[in-house]
Amino acid sequence: MNRSGFWFVVPFLVLYAAFLIAPMVIGLGASVTDEGITGHASFVGAANYAELFQDPAVWSSLGHTLVFTVVSTPAIVLVGLAMALLANRATPERWLYRLAFFAPYLLPVSVVVLIWSWLYQPGFGLINDLLTRLGLGEVGWLSTDGMAMTSIIITTVWWTAGFGFLLYLAALQEIPRQLYEASALDGATPFQQLRRITLPLLSRTHQLVIVLQVLASLKVFDQIYLLSGQGGVPGVRSIVQYIYESGFTRFRIGYASAISYVFFALIAAVALLHFRLTAPKASKGAER
Repeated sequence: MNRSGFWFVVPFLVLYAAFLIAPMVIGLGASVTDEGITGHASFVGAANYAELFQDPAVWSSLGHTLVFTVVSTPAIVLVGLAMALLANRATPERWLYRLAFFAPYLLPVSVVVLIWSWLYQPGFGLINDLLTRLGLGEVGWLSTDGMAMTSIIITTVWWTAGFGFLLYLAALQEIPRQLYEASALDGATPFQQLRRITLPLLSRTHQLVIVLQVLASLKVFDQIYLLSGQGGVPGVRSIVQYIYESGFTRFRIGYASAISYVFFALIAAVALLHFRLTAPKASKGAER
């Protein structure tokens, strides 16, 4: 038996176990203790889990995360699809569309937050300046509860829609042009081609983009933490931010670990639900 391939895999397995498996096991052990920043821990069993289910801050943070996910995911998917359809057109400036649409996704979150913080600023911010020039009043984009979440969603759509755009553009380029030529000969309008050819053939890409975006939105932290002034605006704190605050602000490592594992179970359930919904379609397609 040739085992040469095993030795090529060993370095990855070692790093995988050291930086993923081991921290997961350590975190699971910490979730049943009262471990703090000092490292001293006593076994408390399921007390942390019982507490988190009665903690209103956990449920409010989870609610904010779900609102962000439900609102931002369709917007990001639709914007990415629209940009891909535009960039896929055979026009001389197509390269400019591709560069402009994908460029924001390459920016680090600190740069994105800096740009949009200036845009949202009261008084001298570009958006409020345009509103006052139009005779409208200024809006507290990051200072009021409802508008803060809206502002964060707008920023996130601008920043991350480029990823979905890239996936959709790659899928569009795989659709045979003969389908559009044949439908045009039969008198199909561009809208009919979009509805009857393009969108159905992008079904697998829709599923991929949606599930990736849902998982990414559930784990949102950076832009909310930075745009809201480290959680200074009520109604925007995400569940990951609350985990961070519990562990590194209140120094309750064990409690933060327990919340993390419950949240991990939620994300795993979403992923399994997606696989369950899409697997039968894939198996039927394979049988045909």
